[in-house]
Amino acid sequence: MVQRLAVVGAVVAALASSGAAAAATPQELTIPMSDGVQLSCALVEPDGTPPAGGWPAVMLFHGLGGRHQDLEGPATSLLAPAGFASLMCDARGHGASGGLFGLDGPRDVQDTRELFDWFAARPEISDTAIGALGISLGGGAVWNATTAGVPFKAIVPVTTWTNLITALAPQALAKSGLVAYLTQLVPTARWDPNLLAAEPGLVQSKDLAAVATLAAPRSVVSQLPSLSVPTLLMQGRHDFLFDIDQAEAAYKRLTGPKQLYLGDLGHSPATNPSAEQPYYFGLAVKWFDRFLKGPSGAVAPQVELAHDPWDGKTTTYGGLPPTKTVSVALPGTSTIGSGGRVVRGARTTGGPHETFGDSTVTVRYSGAKSWDRLVAVLTVDGSSTPITAGGVKLTATSGVATIRLLNESVLVRPGARLVLYLGATSTVQSPSDALYLDDVQPGSSITIGRATLSLSVLKKAVSH
Repeated sequence: MVQRLAVVGAVVAALASSGAAAAATPQELTIPMSDGVQLSCALVEPDGTPPAGGWPAVMLFHGLGGRHQDLEGPATSLLAPAGFASLMCDARGHGASGGLFGLDGPRDVQDTRELFDWFAARPEISDTAIGALGISLGGGAVWNATTAGVPFKAIVPVTTWTNLITALAPQALAKSGLVAYLTQLVPTARWDPNLLAAEPGLVQSKDLAAVATLAAPRSVVSQLPSLSVPTLLMQGRHDFLFDIDQAEAAYKRLTGPKQLYLGDLGHSPATNPSAEQPYYFGLAVKWFDRFLKGPSGAVAPQVELAHDPWDGKTTTYGGLPPTKTVSVALPGTSTIGSGGRVVRGARTTGGPHETFGDSTVTVRYSGAKSWDRLVAVLTVDGSSTPITAGGVKLTATSGVATIRLLNESVLVRPGARLVLYLGATSTVQSPSDALYLDDVQPGSSITIGRATLSLSVLKKAVSH
C-alpha cells in the first residue's frame, strides 16, 4: 500500500538525457555521534575550487527504510553541478548506521545537529549557507531539526507530516494497514523500545493517548507560526499516508518566505511520473539558489498545482486555491454484520470537478452491536483507485458520524457516478485496499441509514 518515493533514478536519467554536467563522485565516510553511534554517510562536493566563504551546501535526508545512497543521484547530478555541496547519511537503525530507529525523535534531532556542526566546520563549506531537503521520514527530520533550532538557511520538506497523530490515526482510528506496512520497512530489532511499545496500540486504534505522547515531540504544527526559515513545501496531490492537509497546515502557519508545490509525487496511490521529477527538483534547486547564494530578495507566497496526469503544466495561485462544496444525498437503510458493506452511488452534476480541501461523509447509524468504527471509501464507478477515504471511531450505539476524508486532489469527469463504500475496513471497496485493516469483532452488527457526501472541489478544475 505504501511505496518509498522513487525519484532518484528517474531524475538522474532525465538530467543525463538533457545534457546535465558530469556527476560528481560521492566520498563515503563514517561520522561518529556524541553517544558513540556511527552513522554511514556520503559527502558530495562540486568540482573545482570553492568560492570565497566556501560552498553553499544542502543536507539530504532519506525516507523510511531507505539509505543515503538513495540520495546520491540528485546530489551528484543535480546539486553539485549547480554549485552545492551535499551531505547525506543513513538514519539511525537504517542501512549501515548503528543505533536504534527513533522516528525523528529527540536523539535523531541531536544527530542532525551534530551532523550540521560537522558539515559547517569543514573549511570548504560555508557555515552560514546550509539548507536541508528531506523526503517522507527525511522531511520529518528536516521539520523537527529546524524547529529545534538547527540553523538551516532554507528547507524543502517533501511528502511528509507536520502532525504525526492526525497523519497516522485521524479521528482516533489508525490507518492500520499503512501502519502495519510501515513497521515492516525497518526490522523491529533496530527500533527504539518506545516505538515498539506504541506500535500494537496504534495498529489496533487502542491506547492512542500513549501514541499521542509519542507523536507530540515529532510533530511541528504548533511551532510553525514562530518559524521564519524560507520553506518550499512539496506534497502529493494523491497520497494516502501524508495527505495535502499535512502541508497545508504548515503553509497556513508559516510566517517566513513560503511556497507549496502539489504534484503527482508521494506515497501510494501517487503515480510518481518520471517526467515530472526534473521539474520539482528544479524548483528545489531554484529555492536553494535564492536563499543560499547571496541576497535572496522577496518571494511571494504561492501554491503551485501540477496538472494530473502530468502534462508539463501547472496552475499557480497567490494562496490556497479557491474551492466550493458539492453535496450529494445518499439515501437508504441497510443492516450489516462483520465483513459486510454498504454501497451507495450518485451521479455528479456539472463538472468537471477536481477535489481539493476537506470533504466529509455524514452518516446516520443505529443498533451498533460491538461495532466501534466506520470507514468510508469514495471512488468513481469503474476505477479501482479510490478518490479518497476516511474513518472514525464510534463511541455510541446510535447517532450521526461525520467522517473527515483525506484531502486528495483528483479529477472527477462530468457525469461520473460516484460510489461510496461504508464498512469496518477499507477492504469493503476492494481486497487490495489496505488503508484501514483492523476489523470489528465477529458477530458485530450496525444499521446504516441516510448518508450525505459533502465534496470540496476547486472552483475551476485545472486537470484534463
